Amino acid sequence: MYELRHLATLAAVADEGSFGRAASRLGYTQSSVSQQIAVLEKTAGGPLFDRPGGPKPVRITPLGAVVLRHGRELLRRADDMRDGIERFRAGDSRIDIGTFQTVSNTLLPQVIRELRDAHPGCDIRLFEEETDDPDLTGLDLMFFDGRTGDSIEDLKLLDDPYVLVARPGDFPAGPIPLEKLDGLPLVAHPAICHQAVVEDFLNARGIHPQFVFRTEGNEALLAMVRAGLGAALAPRLAVLRDDESLALHELTPELPPREIFLLWQAGRTHSPLAAHAIELARRAAADLAG
Repeated sequence: MYELRHLATLAAVADEGSFGRAASRLGYTQSSVSQQIAVLEKTAGGPLFDRPGGPKPVRITPLGAVVLRHGRELLRRADDMRDGIERFRAGDSRIDIGTFQTVSNTLLPQVIRELRDAHPGCDIRLFEEETDDPDLTGLDLMFFDGRTGDSIEDLKLLDDPYVLVARPGDFPAGPIPLEKLDGLPLVAHPAICHQAVVEDFLNARGIHPQFVFRTEGNEALLAMVRAGLGAALAPRLAVLRDDESLALHELTPELPPREIFLLWQAGRTHSPLAAHAIELARRAAADLAG
């Protein structure tokens, strides 16, 4: 096998044209350089340098040129690997994050901005999906509105309470009793994820709204409320706080809040970048909750 230090010595002798100058450059003795080249020549099966003697520079042989060409490539790859490891330890690596639209609109931008500021060379890749069954294949982290199985670890970030969203004046100010929702025209998200939990909660209490439109998009949901198609039950974070075209009403009793979690595969060792993203998500969630 060719050792990297021997190949580095070979390159130094070829560059300097002298065993002595190569020894000075590398901080070795000349005898150490000679020994390393002898090991390489034994491994390669022939002389790597012609040694004319005296002040004349040594000349690389055709066999030596082959070893040198491949040796330089191995040295370059070793340098790339060392650089990659150092960049990884510093957090300058790649992270793949799963998300859903509410998190993408509220919590995630702060996380991404602070990750970029702290690790300018990092590679951040985002994948947005609304799903009942989170698939963490190929992902470092995933934002999700619920806990999952034993193979996934989670960190609860915050509770996102439900509100009744309507046009201003459609309902009296203050909390709205849940029974007022019975038969009420509502626009809603599809009955997946936490929306299904909310509808089961209402059905168990004999409250059956009239769902007139369903959409995955928060903006489409709110647009239909503004248009007068119906009111909506929506998580608080799905509605912009400064939207004066909508009125938000608390409900009494309260619906089960949507719980937002950060997930990752159980037993996984986080990269420094992923570990930092988890801490940033925790802080961003605390800011939102506040």
